Amino acid sequence: MNALLLESAPAFLDAAPAEDVLIRARADVAGNGSFGEQWVVVDQTNVRVFVGGAHGTVQRVPIAELIACRSESSVGGGAIVLERAGEAPIRIRYSQSEAAKFSEVVRGIEQLREGKAFHINGHVQRNRCSTCRRLLPEKDGICPACIHKAATLARLAVRLWPYRLRTMAVAVASLFVTAAALAPPLVTAMIVDDVLVPADGPPPMEERLGLLALLVAGLVGIRVASWAGEWVHGWNATWLGARVTADIRAELYHRLEMLSLPFYDKHPVGSLIARATRDVQMLQGFLIDGVPYLVTNLLTLVGILALMVGMSLHLSLYVLLPVPLILLWGAFYWSRLRMLFTRLMQSWGRLTDRTVETLTGIRVVKAFAQEAREIGSFNVANGGIRAAGIRVKLHQGIFFATMALITALGMMLVWGVGGQQVLDGAITLGTLVAFYSYMWMFLGPIQWLGEMNDHMSRAFASAERIFEIIDAPPEGAIEGAVVKRPPIAGHVHLSDVTFGYDKSKPVLKGVDLELRPGEMVGIVGRSGVGKTTIVNLIARFYDPDQGSVEIDGIDAREMDPGHLRSHIGMVLQEPLLFSGTIVDNIGYGKPGATLAEIMDAARAANAHNFIMAKPDGYETPVGEKGTGLSGGERQRISIARAILRDPRILIFDEATASVDVETERHIQVALERLMQGRTTIAIAHRLSTLRDASRIVVIEDGRISEQGSHAELMEKRGTFHELVQMQQATSEIIAVAD
Repeated sequence: MNALLLESAPAFLDAAPAEDVLIRARADVAGNGSFGEQWVVVDQTNVRVFVGGAHGTVQRVPIAELIACRSESSVGGGAIVLERAGEAPIRIRYSQSEAAKFSEVVRGIEQLREGKAFHINGHVQRNRCSTCRRLLPEKDGICPACIHKAATLARLAVRLWPYRLRTMAVAVASLFVTAAALAPPLVTAMIVDDVLVPADGPPPMEERLGLLALLVAGLVGIRVASWAGEWVHGWNATWLGARVTADIRAELYHRLEMLSLPFYDKHPVGSLIARATRDVQMLQGFLIDGVPYLVTNLLTLVGILALMVGMSLHLSLYVLLPVPLILLWGAFYWSRLRMLFTRLMQSWGRLTDRTVETLTGIRVVKAFAQEAREIGSFNVANGGIRAAGIRVKLHQGIFFATMALITALGMMLVWGVGGQQVLDGAITLGTLVAFYSYMWMFLGPIQWLGEMNDHMSRAFASAERIFEIIDAPPEGAIEGAVVKRPPIAGHVHLSDVTFGYDKSKPVLKGVDLELRPGEMVGIVGRSGVGKTTIVNLIARFYDPDQGSVEIDGIDAREMDPGHLRSHIGMVLQEPLLFSGTIVDNIGYGKPGATLAEIMDAARAANAHNFIMAKPDGYETPVGEKGTGLSGGERQRISIARAILRDPRILIFDEATASVDVETERHIQVALERLMQGRTTIAIAHRLSTLRDASRIVVIEDGRISEQGSHAELMEKRGTFHELVQMQQATSEIIAVAD
């Protein structure tokens, strides 16, 4: 037993008898079709359906009485269907947001019904925050209202440890700048009380002028020292912010490269690009313009408070009166601004998704003359950003205007109460002037800290989105230590493999297939029967839901995917080339390959002649996705790339499906050279190309229906014979039409 799917249940379910419960899942649509609640509880022998809460009904269905358990889709959702002999089926309906979860429920019930080992994904994707129950921006995503600010700040602070000397320089400079900022009001008070309006009567003019010159020189010296401290502080703080951000960006990209294909199936590429660009940029702004001055302003507040209390405790209390209002107002707007900024970033992610998708498929857009439609879709997404941006700016304006009003109240209190104390002789005029200066200095950082909610809202939401990716588990055992073994021989064995991208609708169903080293096996079948899925499992792009894929007798799940794929060469129907030169693309799978090795691989792939016919030869630039080359040229370069890698397992997925007959002939010659002595798996569009295969495997409805040599299968007159006859008939029709 591998995993349980147990959601937190209400009390009435806990009271129900549920020994050895394997599944406890909540459906969000009631029996009458409205939004409500039903519960499905599954143990080893029964499926129980709770309808209507604590005072509702319970239906119990013994698993032994089930004919089948399946899921069916409908507009906006779906349903689990429990089929029983001679009785009406039971339907448990759910919304589309719960579809993935109930795919696992169906899979688990079917395993129990068929007497197989119970194996499901027990993780339930969350649509709501488990703390505040708000809807999440993304499934299993971050709740903007429940971000742990201290934890996020601590994670950022840990990344300063490698640069602790620079961090210490910033700390020392912060202390120096704070001390330099606190000194001028004290000097100003001395100028007023000892030079301009001396309390004990005016001393001789020469003495007053000398003291004035000395105090002004002191102010100049303080200003110069403050400039030096600010320069050291600003330089080191900027360096630290940029460096830490670069480290986080590198860590984020490293993790993106290490994540599995199922992760990318669930996360749009545009959203990931937004996290690696806009979110990182937002975080960098906070680290450079926020954190260093956060420390300085906190130190300034402490120093000012101490000096003001020393000068006049009574007047200090009046200065502090607006502070609770400022803090309460900032706290009130903290969550509101954070939510708004999160929604703004999500709008940017949707726009990025749409733009990437449209520009990637620009040929299709133009082929169907749908430019106006795509412009309209862009305008809708762009309008979402505009609306979110307006809401942010509106709330920012309200926030800052209110902060300014509260600050002005503090100024009025100082002049009113302080002026009264000067007239009463309780304090001197110089003390009031110094107090007024400190009040500005005190309320300034308080207001700045309130305004920092603006920056912190955006930065912390960005940081959490970045850390969400960094914390995602890497692909397979890619981080683990794999016992070093001899090079792979190429013995592949699929044992009772069941797999589905939607777990309730498996593509492969109990497939057993063995490929011996050096054998060429062709895989054929109609579209959607699971041919490409088989090679995806062999390359460990996905792991089977049930059963195992063994390479040389070792379960692929115990192997480092990088080690496994280093012995696999793939030639796909649509070869992907990168921006660069032809030599760069051929050498992509073998860094450090010599030009001679690359040219030998190109000759073996029948690509050398057309490469040399180009003006720049092997240095010919290749545009994004191979623009500038024909389909056959791109395919032969991809074959050369596979040849150079010298793999033990070769996979051809419709490698000649989209090229003309003449180009196919050149490619076939190259493939024959490449396949010699290697385990080869070929998914072929043209069945005639598999005549020389050691064995042909026919897939129907996710299962192997027949296998054998080309001659044996033709003689058998089964599915393969039918496919060949259909293809020949189609070719004859096309020939007549031409």
